Amino acid sequence: MKKMIFRKKEYRKKKISMVYYGSMMLITALMTATSTIYAQPSNLITVKANEIKAEVAPTMWGVFFEDINMGADGGIYAELIKNRSFEFFKPMMSWKVLGKPATEGDFLVMNRQQTNTANPRFLHVTLHNNSKGSIGLNNEGFRGMGIKKDLGYDFSVMYRQSSPTIKMHVELVDEKGKNIGGITINTTSTGDQWKKMATNIIATATVPKASMNIWFEGDGTIDLDMISLFPKDTWKNRPGGMRADMIQMLADMKPGFVRFPGGCIVEGFDLSQRYQWKKTIGPIEERQLIINRWNFEFAHRPTPDYFQTFGLGFFEYFQLSEDIGAEPLPILNAGMACQFNTAELVPLNQLDPYIQDALDLIEFANGDAATKWGKVRADMGHPQPFNLKMMGVGNENWGPQYLERLKIFTKAIKDKYPNIKLINSSGTDPNGERFDYLNIELRKMNADIIDEHYYRRPEWFLQNASRYDNYDRKGPKIFAGEYAAQSDKTVSINNKNNWQTAIAEAAFMTGMERNADVVCMASYAPLFAHVDGWQWKPDMIWVDNLQTVGTPNYYVQQLFSLNKGTNVVPLLENGQPLAGKDSLYASSTIDKKTNELIVKLVNVSGKVQNREIQVDGIKKLNENASLTVLTDDLQEVNSIAEPVNIKPVEQKLKLKGKKISLPLAPYSFTVLRVKMS
Repeated sequence: MKKMIFRKKEYRKKKISMVYYGSMMLITALMTATSTIYAQPSNLITVKANEIKAEVAPTMWGVFFEDINMGADGGIYAELIKNRSFEFFKPMMSWKVLGKPATEGDFLVMNRQQTNTANPRFLHVTLHNNSKGSIGLNNEGFRGMGIKKDLGYDFSVMYRQSSPTIKMHVELVDEKGKNIGGITINTTSTGDQWKKMATNIIATATVPKASMNIWFEGDGTIDLDMISLFPKDTWKNRPGGMRADMIQMLADMKPGFVRFPGGCIVEGFDLSQRYQWKKTIGPIEERQLIINRWNFEFAHRPTPDYFQTFGLGFFEYFQLSEDIGAEPLPILNAGMACQFNTAELVPLNQLDPYIQDALDLIEFANGDAATKWGKVRADMGHPQPFNLKMMGVGNENWGPQYLERLKIFTKAIKDKYPNIKLINSSGTDPNGERFDYLNIELRKMNADIIDEHYYRRPEWFLQNASRYDNYDRKGPKIFAGEYAAQSDKTVSINNKNNWQTAIAEAAFMTGMERNADVVCMASYAPLFAHVDGWQWKPDMIWVDNLQTVGTPNYYVQQLFSLNKGTNVVPLLENGQPLAGKDSLYASSTIDKKTNELIVKLVNVSGKVQNREIQVDGIKKLNENASLTVLTDDLQEVNSIAEPVNIKPVEQKLKLKGKKISLPLAPYSFTVLRVKMS
């Protein structure tokens, strides 16, 4: 292993492809193991391919999205203008006045609260025969704007003007203020009416941290609102849509579900800041901004410019789920704010509006265009239902106050929509008094699905790979709704997405897959993080303004999802599941659709381990098999500079008969696929 690490450093110095290095490392490990396999007795693993133990739910491996770490605004929502409608707590945050106004009050933030509660503020600009370049505005974007050469950018603005004597010169500029693309807009008189103007700017350079200027020319006044800039290359080229490279990372996983919109933002710091789905649909300019609870949650990572504009709202979440072939899983507030913060509660006799929100959401997702909320969905461009099948009530809530509210929600929803499966919270931890209380009471209630969360060190994941072996097979199903191995400790800024955390998660996931008759869904959390705007570590996918990076944890999740199979079959060594013996963890499934056997093996030791796999219950194995391996030093990570430092390496194997001799590389996660007959 020391030789491998030394060779790896040499390859980096010579700037040789890391993908090539990964392949060479795997081949070296296989050759080394093969040369010694006959000198040592091989341990036999038996896979009983004809004994179906459980069905693997299509939803087994999914993704959980929460607007944390600049996940939505400044993340997958591709808007480049920050504070586009002047609704932040500080109305001019992210805007800077360029030049020198002629008089006090040439730039005024106006508030029309009485006539527009959703979007009350706008900017009133007064000019005094200004020439081009004498006075203007700059918007800094979300930690800058990622601009790509030769790409078009859609600029739009809502404006109101009494006389057509004003020009706006809109330009993109690099970090030094150099123009990298712009356009001149001749406005027209609108009287008292607001008008939307849209145009396009072509960028002349690639810049990771650009910004946008608007220079004013002319005389008179103009009102501005909803100043917007979107790249043309959004996901599916939808105007005002999502950042394509980030969504592609999700699509490449083929997740079974998308859980949204959180997470703690569902609860809010207090109930006034809770997530309300009805305020996130309809025309963009009518969606009401609120502060993001991660704006001020952590003293060590304050983010005073973190708000939710809801340009990414519930319609877009449903549409995203549909786009990538995943089941939508919305989570709604249960009448409780975050219990770590204010612990505000809605009195039971005032819970009806919250329950009605849940019922209306099902109608929004599944109702036809003749229903009130089905019509809203149809008018937004999706006449066909989204086919919602499940919903979460509450996020990480606990205690008797949660249960008494949950019972009311459950009765109301089940009475009207008996086929909707409900996900119930088991609190914040996988054990302890809170968990035990909820676990017992939710089972008494015959809960459909219990949501378990665990943020623990890698050792916990290895020690708990058999967690679900003895769960009640006839009880509620389990949703591992949030989990991630912490290299340091929970909420530590020193946590890393290193290979040690990822391989521990892989080991634990073999235990979830082995118990697919109990565990029906699982998702890593959090999903996205911006390198310049994060609040929480570790995270599955890291981004800057131009790039996305899959962590080792991402590739573990992807390999499980792409190699799911349809049914669990026994994998045994000496009659027992492999769940830590000799530092090995394993699970096996078959895919009835392709008639393939899929074996997943995790070696958390620092030495090659030789195993012979015997497949019973079939006539023969195809002579051609595929092998995918993830392996590296435990402390290695992927980064913006080295995005594929750790990445799956694939190769083909030639087999004979029904036995497979397989050397497992040190610190490795291996996926074997082979057709059966």
